[in-house]
Amino acid sequence: MEDDKQQPEQLTRPYRMEARARSAAITGERILDAAVEIFYEQPVANLSLEEVARRSAVSVQTVIRRFGGKEGLFAAASERESRRIASHRDQAAVGDVAGALHILLDHYEEVGDGVLRMLAEEHWMPALREIIDGGRGYHRQWCERVFAPALTEREGTERERRLAQLVTVTDIYTWKLLRRDYGLSRDQTELALGELLHPLTGGN
Repeated sequence: MEDDKQQPEQLTRPYRMEARARSAAITGERILDAAVEIFYEQPVANLSLEEVARRSAVSVQTVIRRFGGKEGLFAAASERESRRIASHRDQAAVGDVAGALHILLDHYEEVGDGVLRMLAEEHWMPALREIIDGGRGYHRQWCERVFAPALTEREGTERERRLAQLVTVTDIYTWKLLRRDYGLSRDQTELALGELLHPLTGGN
């Protein structure tokens, strides 16, 4: 009889634990959503745990318990955002210049201004510099993969020069010059980048 009395508790405990874990995961994602939103809106140095807590409808102590403070939150949010961006940009097929440019412009249109703001802060924030260096490394690898046909027949210095050209044409600062400084529309910016890439990629 004693075993029978314990059985309901034994059955419900795993469900309660699972529900708590789901709730904690949802709360964590909500906090990261708020942090990323703030990163793109204002200087990273201005990140306020109070504002993150307010936007994610939790207490500051919950944010600290979950991520260990401002630095831990920044690292976790940056890592998740990097994975999200890569998962979208990695959809670009090798050799499909037009398709790759469209995906790249989607990325820049969504977060370009926020990324430019962070780039302006990198020289006096070591943690931010590390993340930005990672982004630069990813962009170079992305160009190597997507524009591989334009690099196949080249070796050594010639290959490095061509890769540097491809990276530069598709860099966020090139997007800024065309889109923000010269005021081109998104479509015209995409067309201009395609025209710059055409002689570098053999028209592919």
